[in-house]
Amino acid sequence: MTIVSEIITSLPEFVRVAGNIAVDAAARIIDIYNTEFSVEQKNDHSPLTKADMASHNIICKQLTELTPDIPVLSEESSDIPFEERKKWNYYWLVDPLDGTREFIKRNGEFTINIALIEQHSPILGVVHIPVSGLTYFATRGSGAFRQPRGELPKAIKVKKTKLKNITVAGSRSHGNEKQQAFIDGLGKVKVIAIGSSLKFCLVAEGEADIYPRFGPTSEWDTAAAQCIVEEAGGMVTDTSMETLRYNMKDSLLNPDFLVIADPYFDWLPYLPK
Repeated sequence: MTIVSEIITSLPEFVRVAGNIAVDAAARIIDIYNTEFSVEQKNDHSPLTKADMASHNIICKQLTELTPDIPVLSEESSDIPFEERKKWNYYWLVDPLDGTREFIKRNGEFTINIALIEQHSPILGVVHIPVSGLTYFATRGSGAFRQPRGELPKAIKVKKTKLKNITVAGSRSHGNEKQQAFIDGLGKVKVIAIGSSLKFCLVAEGEADIYPRFGPTSEWDTAAAQCIVEEAGGMVTDTSMETLRYNMKDSLLNPDFLVIADPYFDWLPYLPK
């Protein structure tokens, strides 16, 4: 059996274990969340807490134990040269605490994101919400699921978009003029402002039609949730409607992107010029 077929066959087990790893990391995050934690600033001026690093250490250690031959790229250990990264056929892509600003605000809208990338596309995604214990997960070809803590998973699907009944998922802490111009151009719409990769999950489970992101994000912010959206029937594209892809360049920054529920609805006329 080839390494490719071994990994594909192992996806159900991988997503189960990745979900458990996220739960382990979440327990440590919540321990810190309930204390008077301090906040540092990274070189890019984004915030960093003890919880980010504690989650990073737990996830990276356990993923390496699960798959010793598959590299792990985490937000907190992202300084791996592209010359090395471009040789990877498979790798784990992790955001150990997505929504650090929401964590600092103590509003509960932060997640743990774990993705497995094949070539340049996510084939496994786990998004776990530490405060509620809710997990979203998907693997390529097997659908997307929502699993509240202590319950069985239920399949989720995107919804069909109707122009007169649009719901937009918007960024809680990173809204800007371009996002507002897009929303204004749609006319009367419902807007749900929420943090982290939860915006993707709203689209995946049929609660929102689109999440437009006009501003900087990194690849670990989107990969896990992209897999979930795609397996729920939606798509994640740049503003030219090309599918978002990973590990294609030296920079790990994403372009502006759209998380779309209904692949048959044409959003191009509504994009800000």
